[in-house]
This record gives sequence, C-alpha cells and structure tokens, in this order.
Amino acid sequence: MSKDLKSMEQEHANRNSKTFAEHLEQNGISRRGFLKFCSSMTAALALPAGSADVMAKALAAARRPTVIWLSFQECTGCTESITRSYSPTIENLIFDFISLDYHHTLQVAAGQQAEEAKEHAMKESYGKYLLIVDGSIPTKDGGIYSTIAGRTNLDLLEEAAAGAAAVVAVGTCAAYGGLPMAKPDPTGAVPVSALVKDKPIMNIPGCPPIGLVMTGAIAHFLTFGRLPDMDELGRPKAFYGDSIHDRCYRRTFYDQGLFAKAFDDEGARKGWCLYELGCKGPTTHNACATLKWNDGVSFPIESGHPCLGCSEPNFWDAGSFYEALSVPQGRTGETILKAGAIGVGVGAAAAALNRSNKSAAVEGRETITVEDLKRES
Repeated sequence: MSKDLKSMEQEHANRNSKTFAEHLEQNGISRRGFLKFCSSMTAALALPAGSADVMAKALAAARRPTVIWLSFQECTGCTESITRSYSPTIENLIFDFISLDYHHTLQVAAGQQAEEAKEHAMKESYGKYLLIVDGSIPTKDGGIYSTIAGRTNLDLLEEAAAGAAAVVAVGTCAAYGGLPMAKPDPTGAVPVSALVKDKPIMNIPGCPPIGLVMTGAIAHFLTFGRLPDMDELGRPKAFYGDSIHDRCYRRTFYDQGLFAKAFDDEGARKGWCLYELGCKGPTTHNACATLKWNDGVSFPIESGHPCLGCSEPNFWDAGSFYEALSVPQGRTGETILKAGAIGVGVGAAAAALNRSNKSAAVEGRETITVEDLKRES
C-alpha cells in the first residue's frame, strides 16, 4: 500500500470518528444556525411537526457515512447542480460532512490512487455506505461504450451495489435512462433500476435535479437511516408529489384561458400561461415552482420558457418540446377513455393519463399527442 493511500486512510478515519455536531463546531456553525437548517429541511421534506428536533438530535450524534458516487453516461450536470445547492452555509456543509470517498469530478485523487481509495472505502463500510449513481448504464455489446479504469459501467455498478445500504439514482439518466436511451438507443442504455433489484433505490430525476432536492434526500437518510417516502416511480413524495402546474404562479392564467401564443406576443409579456407553447407543467412532477434555482431566484417557466418535462420518463421521445402537451404514454385506447377525455379539457385528460400510466414508466411507452387525445374523445 502506498504512503499516500495510508495517509488518506488515516485522515478518513479521523474525520469519520467525529460526530456531525463536532464538525459543525469545528467549522464555526452555530447551534442556532443548525436548528434553523433542520427546521427548513423538515419543512421541505413535508415531515410532521416536531421533526426538526428529531433531525437535530439525530444529525448531531451521527457520524459521517461513506458515500460512493459513480458517474456513467452523463453530462456532469447533476454534479454541477448539487454544488450549487442554495443556502450553501448549511446545505453544502451537510454534504461535506458525508464522507464522499469517490467522485470523479470532486475528488482530489486520480488514477490508481482514486480507485484504491474507492475499494478501501467500500470494504471498510460494506453494507453501510450510500451509493449515488448519475448517468445511464450502457448494456449493448457487453457495455463497452463507457468504461472507467478499464472496467465497464455494468461491472462497476454490480460491484458497488452489492455492498450498498441503499442506492440513489440522481438525474433522469440514472432514474429513467435519459437522453442516452433516446431512440434509437445506440448503446443499449438502461436506468439503475433495470439492473439493481435487491437494494432500496430512490430516483431523483431532473435534467439536472434541483440541488436542494438532492441534499434534502441525503439529510433524510442521515437522520432516519432510511430513504424517505416515495411515489410509484421511486421519487421522494415531498419533492415530486405535486405537478409543476399545481404550484405554478401562471396557473391563474391557465384557469382563465389566457395563453401566450408566441414567445414575444402580448400574452408572453404579461406572464400568461405557456401551455400552448408546449409547457409540460401539467404532467411533470417536481419542485421547480417552489424551490426554484440559483438561490431561489427563478425556474424555467418564470424565465419565460415552457417546462420540458425533464423529470418524467421518456420526455426526450415525447415529440416536440414546443407542441402543446405531447407526453409519453402506454396502453392508449382504453386508458384514454378511463381518464375521462370525453367532456373535459385536453390538458386535464392528459394529466390524468400521465398519472394512470406511471407503472409503465421506463419501458414500452408510446407517444400520445394532443391530437391523439382529441381523436380518442
């Protein structure tokens, strides 16, 4: 074993022997600031009253769990997003206090030293570490289209998942296959859930996901030792329970039938609903409209662009981003009638359809457009 690796292991042991409260004190974070963070985090996670005290006690006594972050077929957008999680004085610190022992972009080590550190961390924390994966996994031709240190993503995922306590699929590529899986899917890309069957998996989709959603889910795991409540697609309900349309500040214009017809017309300048310009907010579940981006400044719809539906399965093959409500669906005929397309607005029908078909989220989906809905009705 190299001298550098021995030093790294000793430093790792020293840091992990301290509790979260000791790390806070060492870094000058006040008790008041810590409690404020716990209150805001439990509110974001929709936890019941009194949970802030539970979180504070649990986090204060917790020791840093090992986290292994594997990046496969991805664009690094998920990493960029989590490093920009706003209110950085606390959110970024809580991520720092996790022992992030392997991450291509953020780690200092490289090459053989990095791989040795990963192997040591997984061995020392076997059965206890949190595995985070971003990017889809290529399976065609044995997975040769993406390799790390001469090993395929398939091999690396299988090895790391075997010793993980839980797996977090960060970003739409890891959660659903993402853009690499778009037709014709030349690499045979699949999501994490298609390969890992014996571990708890949480999906945090988005292209990229919101930084606070990622850190919030990690905070929940730290506090309770388990993943938060999830919907049928494996997403934390606290952040994906409502559609963007449900919380959008333009919703009142939608209800009034006031829609922008072009990006530069009077309606657009007045902030009218972007539904007719292709907004997928009614069928997209995410916290963009409430948490927003860049320190809570804005989100795509607020900046004047329709929602693309990036946190939903197969959004990339759902037709034009700029045609009104073209969404990926399965089981077309009977399901459409059951969704009540007759006698209701096309947007409402499509929203019902999207919810009814979630069980077929990853495979075997077809594209249904507004015109399809009209014909069926």
